[in-house]
Amino acid sequence: MRKKMMWLLAAMMTAQVAVADEGMWTLYNLPKAVYQTMQAEGFRLPYEALYSDAGAIKNAVVNFSGYCSGVVVSPDGLVFTNHHCGFEAIRSHSTVEHDYMLNGFYAKTYEEELPNEGMFVSFMIDQRDVTPELMSLGFAAMNNERKGEVIDSLQTVYTREARRRDSTLHVNIDAFYEGNKYYATTYQDFRDLRLVFTVPKSMGKFGGETDNWMWPRQTCDFSVFRIYADPKTGGPAAYSKDNVPYHPKHWAPVSLQGYKEGDFAMTMGYPGSTNRYLSSYGIRERRDAQNEPRAQVRGVKQEVMTRHMRADEAVRIKYDSKFAQSANYWKNSIGMNKCIDSIGLIQQKREFEQRIRQWQDETGYLKGKLDFDKMEQLYNKRFEAMKNLMYSRESFYRTNELADRAIRLNRIEVKGPKDKPKKQYVEFEDNSDTWDAALDKEVLAVLMRNYRQQVDARYLPKFYETVDKDFGGDYARYVDYLYEKSMLMKPGAKLYIKSKAYAKDPGVQFGLDLLELDGMLRVTLQETMDSIDEQERWLCDAKLRMEEGLPHYSDANFTMRLSYGQVGGFELGGSPSGYYTEASSIVDKMKRADSIVDYFAEPVMHQLLSANDFGKYQDAVTGKMHLCFLTNNDITGGNSGSPMFDGEGRLIGLAFDGNWDSLSSDINFDSRLARCIGVDIRYVLFMMDKWGHADRLLQEIGAK
Repeated sequence: MRKKMMWLLAAMMTAQVAVADEGMWTLYNLPKAVYQTMQAEGFRLPYEALYSDAGAIKNAVVNFSGYCSGVVVSPDGLVFTNHHCGFEAIRSHSTVEHDYMLNGFYAKTYEEELPNEGMFVSFMIDQRDVTPELMSLGFAAMNNERKGEVIDSLQTVYTREARRRDSTLHVNIDAFYEGNKYYATTYQDFRDLRLVFTVPKSMGKFGGETDNWMWPRQTCDFSVFRIYADPKTGGPAAYSKDNVPYHPKHWAPVSLQGYKEGDFAMTMGYPGSTNRYLSSYGIRERRDAQNEPRAQVRGVKQEVMTRHMRADEAVRIKYDSKFAQSANYWKNSIGMNKCIDSIGLIQQKREFEQRIRQWQDETGYLKGKLDFDKMEQLYNKRFEAMKNLMYSRESFYRTNELADRAIRLNRIEVKGPKDKPKKQYVEFEDNSDTWDAALDKEVLAVLMRNYRQQVDARYLPKFYETVDKDFGGDYARYVDYLYEKSMLMKPGAKLYIKSKAYAKDPGVQFGLDLLELDGMLRVTLQETMDSIDEQERWLCDAKLRMEEGLPHYSDANFTMRLSYGQVGGFELGGSPSGYYTEASSIVDKMKRADSIVDYFAEPVMHQLLSANDFGKYQDAVTGKMHLCFLTNNDITGGNSGSPMFDGEGRLIGLAFDGNWDSLSSDINFDSRLARCIGVDIRYVLFMMDKWGHADRLLQEIGAK
């Protein structure tokens, strides 16, 4: 009994260190202990104000288009999110003649607000635990494929029930705690979302890749959209010129009061994915078989992209968004691996797993199920397949138009008469305005060469034999041949899938060779996937049981979460970071634009941010114009655009990044170093006012 109590005490001490303001908490079942800690740290609203009241804060927070977060800030449906979250919308409306990325955009009337095909915002209506319903169906004993089928069926049933109340609702079921729990979440999607305001790229992406994941930051990372609704029902509707601005039941009040070091701060949004429960073997795989290939290949690809984009403005417009998406997790992978090694994370995990082994020996919990030796063997079995799959995916998937089309052939819609197979065909829409042949061809040729240099010969697709035999190993010549000869690249071409020409088409064969390699690698992964997932689920279960009585949050899975903490910086090597940046710091960087192109800004920005007096946007305590600030809120990818609230539930900023020194936080939260970087809402309003002269928006927000 004494040994058991000692283990429990050690577990509690470890957990208390780990969860100090750490956590991405679901709202419907937020532990009272967590709420009490929030109160002690300065949160002043009642428990119900987070989730259950009609005016609950969560009712103003949105999933922004399935990859970011946002917040409603006006009674007429204005939404704030990050500039980089709205980047593709801004790019898609840009031309050389009207370059909204370069010059910014402000719709002075409702009629000038720009619609965006495929974009949406989603409101979370409610959430509940459906684990008992699933387990009653024998869910625990099913393989992953069967579990997916059951979840899909149950989602359909729950959605049908929800739509009896409201036809615009739908329900998703997601795994929590590594699959030990399942929650059903009801959502309402609005699909008429229009661009209203954006600053020039020089400010919205100030610092570019030079400053990405770095502190100090000065990026004015915001954009403004508006939700439109059916004029009759006030609810969701497909885009129509007759739609009207949406009138939400609740929106976030915008604060000009600011903050000081130590003040309570809270984010609410949709963090994408974390793996805090992941085993040491999983972390090794993440570092060596996923992050390392991703960083290596993207570095090669981005060098080619940069050269072409700097040489031609039209090419830059086409690829700005693609480059940003690639570069973001290129740098993240490099930083994460650095952090994993610098803090000895794998060894820390092994030591914790040894404690679980000993606790398991004493209690017998999950004996015969959770088996660390078996887990290690399973990860080792799939390591090479995972690493080579990553090299293949990073080299050939979503890197160039020809490979994209070749891979999509097996899932694109087949047209033509169903009873006449020889007349059935596939065709691709003309999207020539979204890619550049010279850039695409060089990327493919360079990545083909790089892929061969990185992998074992047995993982080379068959088209490498053609490159050697018919083109003397010249990748550029082979790629030119593909683009010239393949019907995949002919505008308006119909590819008759039963024809001899289709079977012999070099682009079609290129895609088949890639799919064959993909299938071979996936067979190895499939052999171990269910067993590894099961072991990881039991590892999470064991941790929760060993530390029962303490609050535990689930890994992020792009469902709404709350994180809380304080405004404040960090210290590294005896050097304090500071907790905010101010106007003079961006002016100093702008003056270095001749040597660092990412620090370029237009003369008007120099002028605006060199002011002696910033009026109501100036911080009352420091006397400075704050640009960005730090909190120890727990965030990850997907949290971009998340509102940052003070203790009164007022909007003080938008989360947009983490810091380089804690990029392993997706798998280990380091409370000493992990920080959320936010753009100060006063900086946002200042730019809307002094640069954009957006009086109608400021009045609508209530900030004029």
